[in-house]
Amino acid sequence: MTGPILIVDDDPVQRRLLETAVRKQGHELLLADGGEAALKAMDGPQGRDIALVILDLVMPDLDGLAVLAEMRKRGVMVPVIVQTAKGGIDTVISAMRAGAFDFVVKPVSPERLQVSITNALKVDSLEGEVRRVRRSAAGILTFKDMVTSSAAMERVLRLGQKAASSNIPILIEGESGVGKELVARAIQGSGQRRSKSFVTVNCGAIPDNLVESILFGHEKGSFTGATDKHSGKFVEANRGTLFLDEIGDLPLDVQVKLLRAVQEGEVDPVGARSSVKVDIRLISATHRNLLQRVKDGQFREDLFYRLNVFPIFVPPLRDRREDIPLLVRHFIARFAAEESGGRVSSIAPEAVALLKGYDWPGNIRQLENAVFRAVVLCEGDRLTIDEFPQIKAQVQGIDVSAMEPDATPPPLIVRDGNGSDAEPVSSHDQIDLMPPITNGTHDDPQLPEAFGIVRALDHRGEVRTLADVEEEMIRLAIAHYCGQMSEVARRLGIGRSTLYRKLKEYGIDPEVQRPDREPLFSIS
Repeated sequence: MTGPILIVDDDPVQRRLLETAVRKQGHELLLADGGEAALKAMDGPQGRDIALVILDLVMPDLDGLAVLAEMRKRGVMVPVIVQTAKGGIDTVISAMRAGAFDFVVKPVSPERLQVSITNALKVDSLEGEVRRVRRSAAGILTFKDMVTSSAAMERVLRLGQKAASSNIPILIEGESGVGKELVARAIQGSGQRRSKSFVTVNCGAIPDNLVESILFGHEKGSFTGATDKHSGKFVEANRGTLFLDEIGDLPLDVQVKLLRAVQEGEVDPVGARSSVKVDIRLISATHRNLLQRVKDGQFREDLFYRLNVFPIFVPPLRDRREDIPLLVRHFIARFAAEESGGRVSSIAPEAVALLKGYDWPGNIRQLENAVFRAVVLCEGDRLTIDEFPQIKAQVQGIDVSAMEPDATPPPLIVRDGNGSDAEPVSSHDQIDLMPPITNGTHDDPQLPEAFGIVRALDHRGEVRTLADVEEEMIRLAIAHYCGQMSEVARRLGIGRSTLYRKLKEYGIDPEVQRPDREPLFSIS
């Protein structure tokens, strides 16, 4: 799975030939009829996802060399395959000097084009991963290095970019494995302290009797075993950024000293006679509900409000499934070079649909490990469903093709009492439907003809919330399929783990919902 390929050619016949050849290779496409149109496409909503450009050199408005120069000026790091009917050596040299990856002469054969595209995408993926690793090792990871296309994560990026320009304390919240440390490093790499140290402390992994010493330091001989002086993480991070991961696990007695360090900008090493001034950027992270821990007396309220000045919530992977194909492509590029010598270069669409149908309780960390294992197991050059047996077992019985949304959803059709189609309903029209099924059964043992209709509006004529409609659909499906949970999950198009999570969330007891009757229709 890669991003779209941009084909730039002013000749409509040549564009169609290229389009046919590239589509047969399974790639998405963007088309531009000239250089100006190509630059507009790069600035458009899909511009950042473009994986490759096939560029004609001779065009009337803006030729290929000018497009290459403008791409370099804008910092667009996308591989370019140039093509022209004139294959002179001077033209080849000029194109390569301008940054082109490969050069083909019209009319190019589909086989030659496929080799060029495959090589360009493979090299670009490996180079991109190398650049990202180097930036991460140098402590200059930025938000541009984060792999995402979801609206939920776009909000995280916007908040992070705003926070990076100041020294405001930041609290990053989210489940384990969602990438909280990556967000923290991007904030560090986008701010004024990008060239300074980034010190990480996992507060949940330090023994309680060593937390104070590790954070604030100690003097030689201050306690048994203190054979040397230790400066502490706050002093190590001086003039840089201190990232306190899992801060909700800090002992209460250490929280008092942390509050003073945050307020006063100074720490008291164990056994020291005087305080030490520090200048740090503090970023905290937790997977716990800190406000609940405050109510339970396990976290200081004054420290909570001191840390929670600028909260950023990183959503779980199940709430941003559109990121899964991008993340998978990113992990393939990383692990393929390490484990298969670059042999594995793509993933089958059915496998992507399978991965999107799973809930990923371990979030991105779990997805990363799954792709790692798949690359090691893969014997070909493409990951398939067979490389994800554990995920397949948990999403079994679900039509994975249903995970991919249709490009053109059908219009809403309301059927009249005789079963014939009525006119499509406008969103402004009020639909008078049956009341919702609140317990999954009906008083009438014959079941009214309207069983299965879900009400769109509430008693006030307002659109019902998605949660209400979802709960009603689950209750209806359990009743309709007589409590056969595998079939319920398959028909709803979700995994069984997702179904059981929602049953717990809505307080639905499948045994109560299951009617003492046969299904309304046979299961085909």
